[in-house]
Amino acid sequence: MSMRFDAQINRVDAANKNVGNAVSFMQTKDGFLQKIGKALDRMSELATLALDMTKTDGDRSLYNQEFSMLGRYIEEVGAKDYNGVSLFNDASYAVTTDSEGSMFVPAVVLVAGQASYAAAYGASLSSTGSAMAAVESVKGAISQLASDRAKVGASIVMLNSTSSQLSLLKDNLMSANSRIKDVDVAEESTQYAKYNILVQAGMAMLAQANASPQAALKLLNG
Repeated sequence: MSMRFDAQINRVDAANKNVGNAVSFMQTKDGFLQKIGKALDRMSELATLALDMTKTDGDRSLYNQEFSMLGRYIEEVGAKDYNGVSLFNDASYAVTTDSEGSMFVPAVVLVAGQASYAAAYGASLSSTGSAMAAVESVKGAISQLASDRAKVGASIVMLNSTSSQLSLLKDNLMSANSRIKDVDVAEESTQYAKYNILVQAGMAMLAQANASPQAALKLLNG
């Protein structure tokens, strides 16, 4: 039983490390999404400024330079990875959540190639009409971002709760294993004192028993 407990404790510990790595993975993903959010906020502002009737198409082309650079940044974020594992693609990466091999799949978020984001970073401010379309595209991307961050946040909460549960399970398993393998110091100390007294009493009685014949011999010889 103790050996089974030892093995399960090791599996629980390993699963908790996997969950911790998954939390870091998802937090990194959320950090990049926050950066995308700031880029979209600025793109939304630039697109709205481009709608100003007092601006010429030449002015709009200046706005478009920054708008395009921010769009390129969003597109490049879609290629980011974490320790060689892509942060933003349509692959499902499962993480072990207990000692029996149960799995949990955190939120999947796609940036490059995702329709709402692609519409935003593919928009232009070259004219009033294109600027109007850009405003709508960026608004759609912001809505998509809100949904994606909500899913990522929910996954982080789930993973953190799982980590706490695994830590508690490990403590309980170690406690149960300790009751099997470890000595009860108080009880053993009491038993030691008891048997020590009995041994000393026995030795004293033996010594007394050996002394009596010697005394008798002395009397006879005297």
